[in-house]
Amino acid sequence: KMDNKTKLYLNLWGTSSSGRTRSFSLLPHLTPSSSPSSQRHQGHSAAPSNIVTITHHKSPAAARRSRSQYPGQLLEVKEVMSQAEGQQKNLVHSIDSLPTKGPLSCLDQDLLLLKATSAATLSCLGECLNILQQTTQSHSSQAPPPQSHASQGSRGTPSGEQLKNGGLTPLQSTESSPFLFPFWQHHPRLEDISPSEEVTDTEDNDEEDLGVLDDQRSVILHLLSQLKLGMDLTRVVLPTFILEKRSLLEMYANFMAHPDMFLSITAGATAEDRIVRFVEYYLTAFHEGRKGAVAKKPYNPVLGETFHCSWEVPRDKVKPLVRSNQGPAREPGRGSNNTQQGEDSPEGSYRVRFVAEQVSHHPPVSGFYCECRERQMCVNAHVWTKSKFMGMSVGVSMVGEGVLCLLEHDEEYVFTLPCAYARSILTVPWVELGGKVSINCIKSGYSATVTFHTKPFYGGKVHRVTAEVKHNPTNTIVCKAQGEWNGTLEFTYSSGETKVIDTCKLPVIRKKLRPVERQGRMESRRLWQHVTKSLKEGNMEEATEHKHRLEESQRVEERKRAADNKPWKPKYFTKEGDGWIYNNPLWKST
Repeated sequence: KMDNKTKLYLNLWGTSSSGRTRSFSLLPHLTPSSSPSSQRHQGHSAAPSNIVTITHHKSPAAARRSRSQYPGQLLEVKEVMSQAEGQQKNLVHSIDSLPTKGPLSCLDQDLLLLKATSAATLSCLGECLNILQQTTQSHSSQAPPPQSHASQGSRGTPSGEQLKNGGLTPLQSTESSPFLFPFWQHHPRLEDISPSEEVTDTEDNDEEDLGVLDDQRSVILHLLSQLKLGMDLTRVVLPTFILEKRSLLEMYANFMAHPDMFLSITAGATAEDRIVRFVEYYLTAFHEGRKGAVAKKPYNPVLGETFHCSWEVPRDKVKPLVRSNQGPAREPGRGSNNTQQGEDSPEGSYRVRFVAEQVSHHPPVSGFYCECRERQMCVNAHVWTKSKFMGMSVGVSMVGEGVLCLLEHDEEYVFTLPCAYARSILTVPWVELGGKVSINCIKSGYSATVTFHTKPFYGGKVHRVTAEVKHNPTNTIVCKAQGEWNGTLEFTYSSGETKVIDTCKLPVIRKKLRPVERQGRMESRRLWQHVTKSLKEGNMEEATEHKHRLEESQRVEERKRAADNKPWKPKYFTKEGDGWIYNNPLWKST
């Protein structure tokens, strides 16, 4: 059997592709076809700047365009890559043409592995060629070139740094959402849940690495054989064993595991202090929210699913003194709204409330809102998760933005979120974050850029992150940070001070929520309780069955709404423009 497969591989991979007329797109974006190795172009048709097209046919004009794109020595490399792509396409086609049963089938594990690794190899080589092309162009463009169509096109191509930092940029959609819902006559509030109903969460939700299990690998290989490069995974049913024991909505809540650092933001004496504290909080939020680098996937929230929780933060945990370059450390001033203790907060503590809701199913959009009335601060955010199959990894773009409002200072901080990547999905999967995110405060003129660096092809560290805080009117950098988002972070301030934060040693304040039996029918813990129980017991078949029932119930309700012509109305959020806003935010009630 192995001899037959070896012969097949050697014969197909060595097949000459000369004499044919076709156009290929250099990986990582390939011309659409029936094979996984050629689908990446289709998934990124909205981003032509990331595509390097290699044309291999008899047209002299097309050949001249192809040669002009690759100077000198790279032209020969390009030709070899073009031939390799054609051969890999023939290989995949021949494997797919095999019968599904018999001694040599298209579902054979070794052949499925060959398909996936050959596509990933070409993707890697394609990105290397892009980097070489960019390096060559940067050297040749030191003298300002005349404005031309070619020079304009070169500015649109991704830089080597961009390619090293992930390759999958946040995918901004030009589609308008079909979910334009009217306001409810009555908007539920966070105050509807009494703190006396909530108890401290005792769930650890610790996740183990998937490891390498032969039975799981066969499931993944079979799944990979059905996927195409660049395919949107939103509607793909993934195997149950890769699931975390929590909903995506609860994962967003876990980003607030250090609410003491969150509340300290508004205690800054100056705008510089406040944005620096926000960056410190932002960089430390991902470790607990992502549960380290474990490559498991939270449950996809069903439409209308909600998650409620709160935190009690001892007042002495919130920084009493502020660091300022314009004067000595002092007790932060308190406005009239936050001098008094909240009515529902235990003596000597602040209460931070959180609510999240799945406001749209296609596309999958989550809204979440968090507030502390005593500190007069709140966060409103919406996130559209877009998953893409990338050969040997899966990329998830978190499209959307959040706004932190500090009412005491009349400041708004607009921020975005990084992409996430599940790497090495055929061996020991692991997760890394990648891409650039921004934090901006228009009123103060301060902004921050945070870069999550993905591991380069050779060498380099994993989970690296760097950040820079700038005062835009004076173009002055006031703070720099570097380190690992799930490890140690080092901050250097304009005053010369430095600070080191170990995210693994930061104390976690446990959230409080109502017991499952007292939760509403659509609240995450109650909704997914049977799936979670089966996962804890290691009963994957039972977990899959419970998950299927939930998803089928969702489909039935969706068909019924369509038949009755009744659009879904979210309970806590309303669509405004491109975003989703909590119905009763703190800034409307003060």
